[in-house]
Formats: sequence, structure tokens, C-alpha cells
Amino acid sequence: MTAITVEDARSAAAEFIATLLFVFLGAGTVVVTASLGTGELTVTRLIAIAFAHGLAIALLVSATGAISGGHINPVVTVAALVTGKIGVPRALVYIFAQLGGAIVGALLIMAVVPNDGGNLGAHSLASDVTVGAGLLTEIILTFALVFVVFATAIDPRGKAAIAPMAIGLMVLVGHLFAVPLTGASMNPARSFGPALVGNDWADHWIYWVGPVSGALLAAITYQYVYLRNIGRRP
Repeated sequence: MTAITVEDARSAAAEFIATLLFVFLGAGTVVVTASLGTGELTVTRLIAIAFAHGLAIALLVSATGAISGGHINPVVTVAALVTGKIGVPRALVYIFAQLGGAIVGALLIMAVVPNDGGNLGAHSLASDVTVGAGLLTEIILTFALVFVVFATAIDPRGKAAIAPMAIGLMVLVGHLFAVPLTGASMNPARSFGPALVGNDWADHWIYWVGPVSGALLAAITYQYVYLRNIGRRP
């Protein structure tokens, strides 16, 4: 295995900072909007949560794209790894950085936002959502997200200039649809930080198995259906 380079470490630091800010802003919005009312999920609160996550990821991908590729999500890193876009050492330091950033982001929410014993925006299934339905929801949403990442940011024919906004809009739409169902993770780091700091592990395995499965399906589909034949004549 190739050793971790200084450039890997610099890129991982950007992933740490971006994931920290994403969790702080995204999960923090969940906590803040709960404190403004009864804690129930109203339409207004749903829109606020969706926009906070979508706009945050769009801005942070823009900020870190030239440094680290703007993954900000372990499953994007796994998808890049299995399709040969990055090597194992860089993938490992990215994932550790993302999880570390998520933990620090959740700790900062606890430090600055009055929480009244809340869950720091940790994800869990709604009471009427089955495990199977929740898992399938996370698979589909993450498939869509990683497909958009590949189509805009990785495919050399894609419009890289719009990639951050496209990715952010996909995250926003995913939240509008699935916050009432699963919380709309699509990102194990976003789920892991608040779960660890808040000690809230309800249904947590779903937020790893679902996103990883969806990301692998999307990456393999895009790599071997749409990228494999680049440069070949029809």
C-alpha cells in the first residue's frame, strides 16, 4: 500500500473542516428549529432543514472541490475508491477526517445551541416507517446523490461548473422527500457525529448500510455503463 503523502493529509484536512461545518450547519438547523416551536416537523421546519443541508453542501463542495474533490461524505469517497478515482491511502484518511469532522461539528452544536436534552439532529426512522422501507429509502436517495456526483463532477463530459449546485440541490430534494421518513441521511458521517455525541443509536446501522449500498450501485452503474465507453465511436 502506498504511504499517505503530505498532499493526502492536506486534502483530508479540507474534508475534516467541510464535514465539521456541514454537520454544524445541517444538524444544527434541526436543533435550532426544534427549539423555536414544539419540536414537531412542520412544513416550514422541513423546508428550513432541507435548505440548510442543501445550501451548505453546495457551498462547501464549491469551497473544497479544488482541494480535496469536495467529497464531504464517506460514501462518495467509497464510490471514488471502487471506481479507481482515488487510492486506498487517500480514501482511508478522507473517511477518518470526515467522521472526525462530524464528531467535532456535533460537539460544537452542543456547545453553542441550547438543546434541552435533544438529540443533536441524530437520524432515526419515523415511528410508522419499517426497517425495510427506511433502508430502501436511504439506498434510493444515495443512489441519486452519487449518480449526480458522477454525472457532474467525475464524468469528463459533465458540466463541472454546476456540480456543487447540482449536488446541493439533490441533497435539498432528498431532504424534502425523506426527512419525515428517515431524516434523509445519504451520508454516514452526518448520521455518525450526532449519534456518537448524543449517544443516540436508534436504527443507526441503516445509515451506513443504506447509503453505502446506494453509492456502490450508483458508482458501478455510472462507471461501467456511461464512463467505460468514453472515446469509443458508437
